[in-house]
Amino acid sequence: MTRGVLVRVRSLETLESAYEAWVELRLAHGSARLRFQEEHERLEQQGSFLVGAVRAASQERAASAGTAPAAESALASADGPMRDFLRQAEEKLARAREALAKDESESEAHYRAAFEEIRTTLQDRARRYLAASPPRLRLLLRKVGATRAVLHVERVSGDVPVLLLYLFAGRIPSRYGFLFDDTTEDVSLPPAPLYPEEGVAPGEVRPEAPALVARVRAPGEVLPVKGFLPVFVPRPEGGEDFFRLLQRGPVMEVEVAEGPDFRGILTREESERFAGHLLRLKLEGRLELEVEAG
Repeated sequence: MTRGVLVRVRSLETLESAYEAWVELRLAHGSARLRFQEEHERLEQQGSFLVGAVRAASQERAASAGTAPAAESALASADGPMRDFLRQAEEKLARAREALAKDESESEAHYRAAFEEIRTTLQDRARRYLAASPPRLRLLLRKVGATRAVLHVERVSGDVPVLLLYLFAGRIPSRYGFLFDDTTEDVSLPPAPLYPEEGVAPGEVRPEAPALVARVRAPGEVLPVKGFLPVFVPRPEGGEDFFRLLQRGPVMEVEVAEGPDFRGILTREESERFAGHLLRLKLEGRLELEVEAG
């Protein structure tokens, strides 16, 4: 399974094909783990059943002989052939468990190597694609009064979200279509900003802004973000502000972290610093940028 998937990844030079292979491997890995778990449970059940059967046989023999030993001593009082039967069965089960543990360890190592190759491939392609063709953004400024503004970025498509995440955060997303994924596990709630993968537990997919910032800053190769792009913008006095480009239909809305939440109406200074950050990336040749004030 893994060999065929990796051959396809090596032969097709696209980000999307590599992500499709990654999904296949995840599904296959999950199925393999489930099979091993079921086999472990089967062996445990078989061992428990054999011990119970021998105990029942011992009690039956004792009862037919006119004695009634306690259940816990019944096994100890089993005759030689029965003890031999149990010993042989337990030895066979022990060998089966050992072989299963070895197979499971080899399977996990196999999948770890395959996942590592795919992640490395995706990072390498993201770097090469960024160098060959910097993504193009169109920044739209909408004033709100004299001192505030709303910033939008025109919707992007194709490989661009993956490349932008790598440009802004130095990480690859866990899924190819992460930016446009508006699914939600609870229809009464907006889509969660994180996927329950890559170390994120199901109960951690809706963190407050500080925890989300910490997750984005945490070391690692993969970010399980969903529906937004993270951008850290330096402050003149030092430190950084955390902005996010939140996907909203035809545009991405620029929001800044404030307390436990995010704010979409920016001060003039915040909007200028965000635009200036993108402009710096443009001047460095890492981004194509068009700015429109309305």
